[in-house]
Amino acid sequence: MLDQKKIDIVKSTVPVLEQYGEKITTRFYELMFGAHPELLNIFNHANQKQGRQQRALADAVYAAAMYIDNLEAILPVVKNIAQKHRSLGVKPEHYPIVGKYLILAIKDVLGDQATDEIIGAWTEAYGVIADAFISIEAEMYNEAAGQKGGWDGFRRFVIDRKVKESNVITSFYLKPEDNKEIADFQPGQYISVKLEIPGEEFTHIRQYSLSDAPGKNYYRISVKREAGNENPDGKVSNYLHTQVEEGDIFQVSAPAGDFVLDVQKETPVVLLSGGVGLTPMISMLKTVAEVQPERGVTFIHAAQNSSVHALRNEVELVAEKETIKSFVFYDSPTDEDRENQAFDVEGYVTKEWLNENVDTQKADFYFCGPVPFMRAIYRALKELGVNEERIHFEFFGPKGNLEA
Repeated sequence: MLDQKKIDIVKSTVPVLEQYGEKITTRFYELMFGAHPELLNIFNHANQKQGRQQRALADAVYAAAMYIDNLEAILPVVKNIAQKHRSLGVKPEHYPIVGKYLILAIKDVLGDQATDEIIGAWTEAYGVIADAFISIEAEMYNEAAGQKGGWDGFRRFVIDRKVKESNVITSFYLKPEDNKEIADFQPGQYISVKLEIPGEEFTHIRQYSLSDAPGKNYYRISVKREAGNENPDGKVSNYLHTQVEEGDIFQVSAPAGDFVLDVQKETPVVLLSGGVGLTPMISMLKTVAEVQPERGVTFIHAAQNSSVHALRNEVELVAEKETIKSFVFYDSPTDEDRENQAFDVEGYVTKEWLNENVDTQKADFYFCGPVPFMRAIYRALKELGVNEERIHFEFFGPKGNLEA
């Protein structure tokens, strides 16, 4: 543990990190990848290019500095990051590399402000933080490998089926190449898929939510095709949609993630999704229908129109149960959508609509989708008086801030 003097020094840097945190983490990645380009086989290139990883790391460093004397206070954040690390294959030997270039980046950005005393305190503090991550991740690795049907690292899966769900979303049904049992998962979790794209120097790892209920002999992911190949996300999703075929092989890590449906509760549940954010929501919906048939569920999905609305038939089939209600929002419906009455509400999910149609006093809310959608939902729920304990959400990618 750090002595009080070093704790005080680290905590004194909080205002500086608030101001320069993103510059530090941007410089950190430049330095680290320059010296260790092989680590690009682990990190998400799209999140790097878009700046999301830099912002997320800056937030994590800021939180670590603020709570360096009480890391238990940020344990949920640590566990969320650790889940992703385990899924990606981050190992203890990576932490000294990260520490070296993080300290160098602090010195580089802060210049004379980064005194020897500050650098010394931060070097020790990083060791404490790294040990916490390594310890938690070790437990997660052991759990992933030791569970029934589990495994360590990446395992080869065959694409058993490839199904077009809409103009922009395609599902991939994955079965293990060795035909052995696969690990169960909790509804809302994801898997990491490692891809070697022809012509690409580095592998690409992407995390995709599991879009079917647990207990099957396959995993299903439903992938949105991003427009264009000019960014890494578009490069990967277009490759999956246009080049990958049934019979091809994916390398897959065991299911991970802490955005999961609490099936121990019996309170009403409201599942809200925007676009491809419906993937974990469908897993939750099907699970409730199977294991908690008496539990009330409201399933709300928002999309542009029917051309991009995926997996609708599956939701409608489950929603035939009396305890389940389903609503569809289209913000840009086609004339055919109107003729066919393919949606319930034209426009966006609003605070007023939620107040009139769902139980905001007792229900638990789970939501996922584009950041503007999630920010609007979060703001609406807070204004309706829903407390944090009943609000659950998942970012596709590094964790962001919905209060901005």
